Amino acid sequence: MPAMKYLIIGSSHAGLAALDAIRLQDKDGSVTLVTRDDSLPYSPTILPYVVSGDADPEKIFLRDEKAMDRRNVTLLRGESVTTLDAKDHSVRLSSGDSLSYEKLLLATGAVPVLPHVSGLENVPHHVLRTLEDAMKLRKNLENKRRALVIGAGLIGMHAAENLAKIGVEVTIVEAMPHVLPDYFDEDGATLIQQAFSDKGIMMHMGCTVKHVSRSNGAQLVTLTSGGTISSDLILVATGVRPSMDYLSEADIETDQGILVDDRMRTSADGVWAAGDVAQAPGFFNEDKRLNGTLPDASEQGRIAGMDMVGDSALKPYKGGIGMNTCKFFGHRAFSIGLIKEENRTSDGWEVDRMTSPASQRYQKLLFQHDRLVGVLSINTDLDPGVMFEIIRRRIDLKDIKARFVDQPQETGRILMTKVWR
Repeated sequence: MPAMKYLIIGSSHAGLAALDAIRLQDKDGSVTLVTRDDSLPYSPTILPYVVSGDADPEKIFLRDEKAMDRRNVTLLRGESVTTLDAKDHSVRLSSGDSLSYEKLLLATGAVPVLPHVSGLENVPHHVLRTLEDAMKLRKNLENKRRALVIGAGLIGMHAAENLAKIGVEVTIVEAMPHVLPDYFDEDGATLIQQAFSDKGIMMHMGCTVKHVSRSNGAQLVTLTSGGTISSDLILVATGVRPSMDYLSEADIETDQGILVDDRMRTSADGVWAAGDVAQAPGFFNEDKRLNGTLPDASEQGRIAGMDMVGDSALKPYKGGIGMNTCKFFGHRAFSIGLIKEENRTSDGWEVDRMTSPASQRYQKLLFQHDRLVGVLSINTDLDPGVMFEIIRRRIDLKDIKARFVDQPQETGRILMTKVWR
């Protein structure tokens, strides 16, 4: 078939943001969007709610068929890339077909990483990364009373919450000393962990699963702490890695992910990467890093699309800033930027902390040289969007820092009103 002008591999937030950016400037250039799913595009963040039944799997899609038709996009479902020939500007798909392109975006996301657990491969277990995973887990919950979640990151915690809400007895096992170790410090995580414990969820922190076996129709799990757990269902949520096995024969620079510059360009001519698969420049230093968050995936995809289409309004990527928001059992939490003192890169650090266990409120503001660099919040009135912009714009708070610490929400909104004018 003739080479298409734009080929996008991956249909979640990064791929769709790139598509929208391309179509703003080029209404007619041929676009093909390839997705490994058999469904229309969706967000992985919705999957725990599909499992619990809170989200209708028929109503979760980010784009429908009409939206694709309006954008004049060819959508190839149930296909994945097996090899990429960047010199020949072509890819081979899992069906055996080949596609040629002028410009290619790799937004292939990430895939689950399974821990090295003796016997795990011999017992039924689930992961939660695709809609198919969610539907299999939902179906397998029938007549299941007890579930074990291995991993207390965002996926594991959201899944545990939604399983508990439908009456399943949930146990969480996490290797780190506290839940959500990549997103909250010990003080904040302790409050979140207490909220889960209050709902009857058992927590085993600081240990791992040593062995799994079948026992009387259930799974018998042995922990490194010496304890044992009997479960009817196991969900493994121990992290993900960028999906880039198809690059084994491609001459593209990689590290933990696909290395890209501040326009999402890879080392290969005519190839861009964005989202969970891209290792892009960081915000706080020059090191390139993975930043698997929804806002960042959308921003990277938009920048890649603008660069692919030659949009003169493109502003290069300013660097990845971690931003994660979550709601759990009626509580609201978020973390932005450098949230742990051990992440400090030089002197000039200041930390302001407010803790109220009785009201389950926590707030932590981190400053470096009078600039906000990190925020942790649990059940406060802080606006994550405002805090993110103050960090991203590197606003000097020296003259108003005492006021900002005392009233961060009000002061932050006043600051942003002036900046946005």
